[in-house]
Amino acid sequence: MAASMTKKQKKNLKRIIIALAAFVALMIADKVLKGEFSERFPNGLASVIPNAFGWLLPFALFFAVYVYIGHDVLKKSFLNIKSGSFMDENFLMSVATIGAFALGIYTGIKGGDPEGFDEGCAVLIFYQVGEWFQSYAVGKSRRSITSLMDIRPDYAVVLRDGEFVKVDPSEVNVGDTIKVVSGEKIPLDGVIVKGKTTLDTKALTGESLPQEVNEGTEVLSGSVNVTSTIEIRVTKPYGESTVSKILELVENASTQKSKSENFITKFAKYYTPSVVIAAVLLAIVPPVVLAIAGKNPMISSWIYRALSFLVVSCPCAVVISVPLSFFAGIGGASANGILIKGSIHLERFNQAKWFVFDKTGTLTKGNFAVTEVCPENNKDRILRLAAIAEKDSSHPIALSIKNAYGGELKSDYVLNNVLGKGIKAVGETEILCGNGKLMDEYGIKYEPADKIGTVVYVAENGEYAGYIVISDEIKPEAKETIEKLNAEGCKTVMLTGDNQKIAEHVAKELGLTSYKASLLPQNKVEEVDKLLKEKGENELLCFVGDGINDAPVLMKSDVGISMGGVGSDAAIEASDVVLMRDDLSAIPLAKKIARKTMAIVRENIIFALGVKLVILILSALGIANMWIAVFGDVGVAVLAILNAMRANYKVKDKKEKTDKKQ
Repeated sequence: MAASMTKKQKKNLKRIIIALAAFVALMIADKVLKGEFSERFPNGLASVIPNAFGWLLPFALFFAVYVYIGHDVLKKSFLNIKSGSFMDENFLMSVATIGAFALGIYTGIKGGDPEGFDEGCAVLIFYQVGEWFQSYAVGKSRRSITSLMDIRPDYAVVLRDGEFVKVDPSEVNVGDTIKVVSGEKIPLDGVIVKGKTTLDTKALTGESLPQEVNEGTEVLSGSVNVTSTIEIRVTKPYGESTVSKILELVENASTQKSKSENFITKFAKYYTPSVVIAAVLLAIVPPVVLAIAGKNPMISSWIYRALSFLVVSCPCAVVISVPLSFFAGIGGASANGILIKGSIHLERFNQAKWFVFDKTGTLTKGNFAVTEVCPENNKDRILRLAAIAEKDSSHPIALSIKNAYGGELKSDYVLNNVLGKGIKAVGETEILCGNGKLMDEYGIKYEPADKIGTVVYVAENGEYAGYIVISDEIKPEAKETIEKLNAEGCKTVMLTGDNQKIAEHVAKELGLTSYKASLLPQNKVEEVDKLLKEKGENELLCFVGDGINDAPVLMKSDVGISMGGVGSDAAIEASDVVLMRDDLSAIPLAKKIARKTMAIVRENIIFALGVKLVILILSALGIANMWIAVFGDVGVAVLAILNAMRANYKVKDKKEKTDKKQ
């Protein structure tokens, strides 16, 4: 715990311990004098000086501790009064404690045991305890979020005139080559052109396992180079890099406040002046009424009740714990690679009942791969023939075929593109590679394949050789994610530009509630508009996408979720939640975190206001003394803060728990 404290927190904790030790020592001394030496010192410390000024000794001792522990509270209160905006917890604490000391002086002058010195001192000590807990809790949550700030690069080592020189990252241009040695942060996005290494991407994605990379691998700024030196060709300027985007999200998160936070802010604005007026009336009205009625006004008793009323009325528990709960929730989400741009989006996420998904790159990997090879004779041969025909093509389908073959390709073939049909390759043999129309054009007899995906037919020297199926793979976590959302009673919908057949296959495979196929970007917006009208009044709609064409829909939805790693800059900027690991399983996890955070917010509001209301009533009736009021303020605040911190812990799935047990 000590290691995670700041210098200021350590200093304040030391101050609290010293003040508390001195306070306890004074209380023990007073009790001992009143007990063991009661005949000589009936009023404890106030009897040490045997005259009308006996109260001066306990006043001086307790006031010294009071000033030591509370000078910053008194200073803030004074400065706030000067500025005209003083209705806050500092003012309440100052008025209540100074009033307690004044009450002690009054009772001391009257010749009795001074009441109020110890309580006035105790109020500020325990108030500082609550403030320390708040500071530590906020710091813990902030570290979960601002650990991301550690990804900010201090410099970049760029190749200039044949030499590597150290410059500011903003001075590096797209196309420049930068060098990153082991232990350094990658300052800009790019592609490795020399070397291989292992990257630590935990700060970006929440993924603890290192990532092995080599030449040709795209790398993100903010990653830490672990093992060996690499050279990177920069693909984005610093202002558009991953690290810059993330830092911008983190820095702007606090401006997006939830309805609960806004309510508490407005509540505190009117609550504090109200309780001050109520306390003043409590101190004045009853004594006046009693005096008019010809009874003992008991002025000191009613003043004491008013002071206790002020102490317990401090709104710290609610004002602190509610924003802290959201802060902790956002911190817990960021530790899992989920960036939430503000508490309002966390609150909305909890109400989300409709989850609308893009397909390509979201539910599927977005990269085509050979999923089936059906040769007439030889599997390796058909892949070789197709790879030769697609040798010079950079089309995703061509690349997937060449990757599946993986061997060396002959270069003595003449390639001819048959527009809209495929490729004819002429060399030692004649190869046809394309769709059914290409086979028909050259009179090749074949059986049309009824497969999900793109079917590529291959022929050699006029003879049919077989076909290859290329399709986009479903993400391994997609099915489980949809199952979890469906189990919670959510509606899961897919909107895609793909054809009906592929869309139907994906929807059936994943268990989606419904789907729409063959949609243009503008059609997606129209479909989301329809769903927004269809959903219930208290139900919110989330859209999950990754491409630039998803940006309008992300902005249209109640909560926009983008895939951070492969997602476009436009999609990330338009979204409210960014999944840095491109892992769909983060969606039910984020919903779990949101649900837990909102439950904690409700618990803190009900608990804090409920306890305070009870003690306020008891204080007004004279049943609760200032010690109970201290618990009603500081005790409740500490408990609420500790409860709020529960939102910062990682929420584990059942699978994780099972794995841990095993």
